[in-house]
Amino acid sequence: MRLIIDGDGSPVKDTTILVAEKYGIPVVIVTSIDHYSKKEYPDFVRFIYVDRGSDSADFKIVSVIKPTDILITQDYGLASLTLAKAAHVLHQTGMEYTQMNIDALLTQRFIGSKMRQAKQRTKGPKPFTNVEREQFKEVLESLIQQSLV
Repeated sequence: MRLIIDGDGSPVKDTTILVAEKYGIPVVIVTSIDHYSKKEYPDFVRFIYVDRGSDSADFKIVSVIKPTDILITQDYGLASLTLAKAAHVLHQTGMEYTQMNIDALLTQRFIGSKMRQAKQRTKGPKPFTNVEREQFKEVLESLIQQSLV
């Protein structure tokens, strides 16, 4: 099992790393070279840097993900591509993407995109909260504990 993070703009990298350390699980962060970091990370954290491009990280994740991995992403499109390939796919708020909810999420994204193209004002994402971070952590730990049984 690995925890794979879609790293471009993820607010739960540090939380994921703390949980991974607790359970001895490797972390792979896939991110654009634009987000290169000189920050020191533990040895169990590995970065995969990809070229610039809107979907470069997504394509890399799709190519490296395994059935035992847990993916963390806020990208509904990437989630839909990896649902059949990963053990679990989580949003940064702790919501688990499933075959039951992915179509509605993609439809919602499509409608928002069409509204923005038509110059209609849409609300952006709300600021990420500590409550959401704690929810994410609880769900991630629960999934890991279930997988270790």
